[in-house]
Amino acid sequence: MSQADSEPSAADDGERLRRLVERIAAGEPAAEAELAERFDRRVRVMMAVRTRDRDAAQDLAQETLIAVLGALRKGQLREAERLPAFVHGTARNVLNNYFRRRQQQPAAVELSPDVASFVPEDELESGERARALRDGLRQLEASDRAVLVMTLVDDLKPGEIARRLGLSPEVVRTRKSRALKRLTEHVTRVLGPG
Repeated sequence: MSQADSEPSAADDGERLRRLVERIAAGEPAAEAELAERFDRRVRVMMAVRTRDRDAAQDLAQETLIAVLGALRKGQLREAERLPAFVHGTARNVLNNYFRRRQQQPAAVELSPDVASFVPEDELESGERARALRDGLRQLEASDRAVLVMTLVDDLKPGEIARRLGLSPEVVRTRKSRALKRLTEHVTRVLGPG
């Protein structure tokens, strides 16, 4: 058997990813474990290189995989073959939130072979997405925007946000849901569906 016969083709890998995403959406625990096994090490390496803190890297990798699983369970990934890029993008967002919370700038690092295996998203696409998100956030009511920022950036729970804003937790949940829906609709209108 030749080496070409033993290596999976891009089509085979795309099919495996599609099946994996479908199994996770169906709630299959073995599929979730397979996702963690496939991406945990790469995400931990990325986090460790950027944070230079092994414990933080472990926590951030776990947070990333939980976020990815949550999104996959909800069917939020339209193109299963883009799963590696989706995981990388989620990891990048988790890492950015980590640095924002600590008000630090990430240190410039050299790419190692482990980190270089990630496929970065196209910079133009990423810039367009960032502009659409900023424009969408500006269009939200100030109170809805505050709830969204406290939830996503400050990582506060509805009860804490409610105490800070003098609202009930149910009002906070409603505003968060409304803000996320409006933001998603705006980004979809600007960029088109997924």
